Amino acid sequence: MIILGIDPGTATTGFGVLKSQKNKLEVLGFGCIETDKNLDMPERLGLIAKELKNIIKKYKPQIMAVEELFFFKNSKTVITVSQARGVILFVGKNQGLEICEYTPLQVKQAVVGYGRAEKRQVQQMVKSILGLKEVPKPDDTADALAIAVCCESSVKFESKIKNNE
Repeated sequence: MIILGIDPGTATTGFGVLKSQKNKLEVLGFGCIETDKNLDMPERLGLIAKELKNIIKKYKPQIMAVEELFFFKNSKTVITVSQARGVILFVGKNQGLEICEYTPLQVKQAVVGYGRAEKRQVQQMVKSILGLKEVPKPDDTADALAIAVCCESSVKFESKIKNNE
């Protein structure tokens, strides 16, 4: 199973790709889709869609895990991130991927075991769980990998329930 984790944003969209096989997680790739703040929003969203399609074509995931929005203090930010998230969900569905969505609380719970964990704790656990030499940078990339880890854990759990294990 190949999982594409996505941390949505308009300036920076983090992605992380994991392969789950026989209780082992392998990092296939990670990075960020970055857009220039001087471009207008339709161009930025188009760039996110184009790059995401390329990532899907390259890694051929079966599942795309996307972080759900949480409350933002800045309403302008939540609107632009919502637009990016909509494009991301559309592209994933259009490419035939199963879509899973997780709240930041669910991601922290799955990765750290504590829903109110701090960002630094999540990043350190991502590094440890995936056997990386250092915490992936920027933060959006580490977050995307955490989302993929959460999805893998959730899918395995649901499979066990389904198979009465």
